[in-house]
Amino acid sequence: MKTPTASSPLRRRMIEDMTARNLVPDTQRGHIFSCRMFATFLGRSPETASADDIRDFQRHLIDSGRSANYRNRIMTGVKFLLKVTMRRHDLAAEVYHVREPQTVAVVLAPEEVAGILSHAAGLQARTMLSTSYGCGLRGGEVTRLKVADIDAARHIIRVVQSKGKKDRNVMLPPDVYTLLRQWWHDRPTRHDAERAPTERWIFPGRTPDRPITRRQFLRYLKDAAAAAGITKPVTLHTLRHSFATHMHEAGTDIRVIQVVLGHSSLATTARYTRIATNIIANLKSPLDRLQTQGPPENRGGKRAKAKSARHKTAA
Repeated sequence: MKTPTASSPLRRRMIEDMTARNLVPDTQRGHIFSCRMFATFLGRSPETASADDIRDFQRHLIDSGRSANYRNRIMTGVKFLLKVTMRRHDLAAEVYHVREPQTVAVVLAPEEVAGILSHAAGLQARTMLSTSYGCGLRGGEVTRLKVADIDAARHIIRVVQSKGKKDRNVMLPPDVYTLLRQWWHDRPTRHDAERAPTERWIFPGRTPDRPITRRQFLRYLKDAAAAAGITKPVTLHTLRHSFATHMHEAGTDIRVIQVVLGHSSLATTARYTRIATNIIANLKSPLDRLQTQGPPENRGGKRAKAKSARHKTAA
């Protein structure tokens, strides 16, 4: 064999390197998947790879029809293996990333969000979807909520060590809090005794050490969207996009939205100014002003008549 299996020294070294650099579990899984794909393409251990192999693999990804975003993610994992774990800087230099197309995110209209929430299959689904949209949370941030994260006295939710290893506070709307309280009384409690009271998952999974999966959360969303007759392609991030866009359309300062979303750069948040359709739809085109003023000859005639009237008055 020669692909890095769970017991291979190369894979173990890579996991140790990723752990030492504090990469989050999702990133580690993504990098391992990338390197497994590379090893499968080679048919042997990546430790035997050459510069031609790197180029051939990237060409293989292009020929497979994969998107630029997908290819970049795969090559990021491969580059980590080459540069950090294998210390093959010469091979890492052969890795290139392509410019990704700038697309406009899918955003739901407020009526569509209301339709999804009203068609949610059960209290848990409605609570999770309402929390995601109502607070602007990522899918994983919703699934990992614990009792200690809810500060009812201050009306906030603490998002602990999320993307970029950052903490932040978001608002806790009254409707979301009401749903959370209702769900707390109905949620399964079979694993509560195995966790400290403040560390209990609000949306528990099948084992005490894990909450509900994002896959299950996405299934709730897909089912509710289908039941509501929504044909737009929706993901868990669609609710977050919709939250930010609707906040911006309502006049909320973009810097406040930046803080709530947890963006390090204002430029990232400013993308929502491109998809705030209500604002764009209500913009006045310069063509509108031309039409209200009339054709140039008419505008000139009006000025001439006004000038003539002033002369007669003076006389």
